[in-house]
Formats: sequence, C-alpha cells, structure tokens
Amino acid sequence: MQKRMGEAVARVARKVNDTVENKTDSLDLANCKLMTFPIGLYKAMRSVTEGIHNISLANNELKSLTSRFVTTFSQLRELNLAGNYLHRLPEEVTSLLHLRAINLSRNRFRRFPEPLAAVATLETIDLEENEIAEVPVEKLATMASLRSLNLRANPVGPEVRLLVRPLIPFDLLLSPEEPVPKA
Repeated sequence: MQKRMGEAVARVARKVNDTVENKTDSLDLANCKLMTFPIGLYKAMRSVTEGIHNISLANNELKSLTSRFVTTFSQLRELNLAGNYLHRLPEEVTSLLHLRAINLSRNRFRRFPEPLAAVATLETIDLEENEIAEVPVEKLATMASLRSLNLRANPVGPEVRLLVRPLIPFDLLLSPEEPVPKA
C-alpha cells in the first residue's frame, strides 16, 4: 500500500515538474488517485500558474474543489473534472473569466452547478452521468457564449425536454426518453 502511494506521489511530482520546467499551458493530473488538490503544488507551481490554461483532474477521487484552486488557476480555459465525487463547485468559479469548457461528467451533482451560469465565456458544459433532475433554464438561456450542454444520463424533468430553439441558443444533449411500459 505505501509503495503504491509513493508511486502515485512520484507520478504527480513528475507531471508537475514537466509542466513547470517546460512552461507548458497544461497540467494533467488525471488518474492520480487524488482525494484533494495537493497544497504543496500551489507553491511548486507559483511561477507558472498564470500560464496554465488547461487542467485535467479526471478520474481521481476528488470530493470538492477549493476556492484556492480556482483563484490560483485564474487563467483556465479548459477544466476536466470528469470521473470524481464532486457534488458542488465553489462560488469562485464565477471568477474564471477565460473558461470555455468544463467537463463534470461522471460526478455526483444532484443539481446544475449554478455558479457556471455566471461564467460568460463558457461554451461547453458536460454534465453527463450525474444525478441532475432540475436545470435553471432561464439562467442558461442568458449564457450568450454557451454552445453545448450535455445532460445525457441524468434524470432531468420533462420540462427540460420541451426546450427548443430559439428558446435556447445552444445544443442540448439528452438521453432518449425511456418508453412508458404498457400495463
């Protein structure tokens, strides 16, 4: 067990070092078994955080995202948090003024993460395979940049299915309705 943990820590350290040394705009910490974003990384990455535009924390074990993470990586354009245990986002997400795409698929959201509706630059929101039943349709309709909202494999209510263009100016992806069983 300790050996595996040591290997995981070493893998994270290698990925962070690659990003810092090469001054790349991406940080890929997918599949690292992270339960939280390691606090030590804020200091290690201090010199390059403004240049980080894409972060993947997909397929980890994150239960929450901190406001510090959001404010540290304020220049994000793409954020992949798919395959975690998230059920909400910090209000500070509204300060991500460059965010164009966020992947929150395969998490534990029961409701649409409303701070996203205030991110004017968002073009793509992926919420596939969550537990979302209600969607703030009025707020979403005001998102001028939104091009695609993926709500497949969510128990969304029938009112969401009634949304059609021109009411919403984006692609709304839903799972096919289940046929009603005959008695």
